[in-house]
Amino acid sequence: MTLDLVLDVSKRRRQRVLCIGAHCDDIEIGCGAALLGLQARHALTIDWVVLSGPDARRKESQSAMNAFVRRGNRGRLLFGDFPDGRFPSVYGGIKDFLESAKATLPVPDVIFCHERDDRHQDHRTVNEMAWNTFRDHLVLEYEIPKWDGGLGEPNVYVPVSARHAAAKIDALLKAHRSQSGKDWFTRDVFMALLRLRGVECRSPTGYAEAFHGRKLRLRTR
Repeated sequence: MTLDLVLDVSKRRRQRVLCIGAHCDDIEIGCGAALLGLQARHALTIDWVVLSGPDARRKESQSAMNAFVRRGNRGRLLFGDFPDGRFPSVYGGIKDFLESAKATLPVPDVIFCHERDDRHQDHRTVNEMAWNTFRDHLVLEYEIPKWDGGLGEPNVYVPVSARHAAAKIDALLKAHRSQSGKDWFTRDVFMALLRLRGVECRSPTGYAEAFHGRKLRLRTR
């Protein structure tokens, strides 16, 4: 038996999704297929916040957002200027930046951000600041495969079609060409994780993305 959660479509407005990533490819890796699937079923506006990255990588992020988010669904793309690999040293600045984003962007219905126990220090800092800033929101924490491991036991799964799984990887590899030299940034790594999470949730297609949902409310009326 599975229990499916759905977006609250009773509200007479487009749903807002806020994606937060420490680096220029994190959002796409963590929730790219879920975003493709959600857009196929819901009227959404998707805002994209990236906290670090030089100009060349920012251009890659813009290309990626264009590939993952339909033109009519695109919200704002905000960039921070924080030093890659050193987020704990600029803790207060990241807090101020996310508070400014919260004041600037419309209230999100769903937030995607890094997983709390991720072993990358930048990712953990983003998670802590996201929860500290957005206290009354549905937060789904995504996972990033990497050389230092850290994949945990997620409890929220989004089954995705084989088409969206392939589209995610195609767009990711095409947009972020600067990362092609990394031994973990490959088609088979990304597909393997999609397939594994698909097995865990018995996805009808065999593919899924997985998240940590630490605070979920079950509506009874």
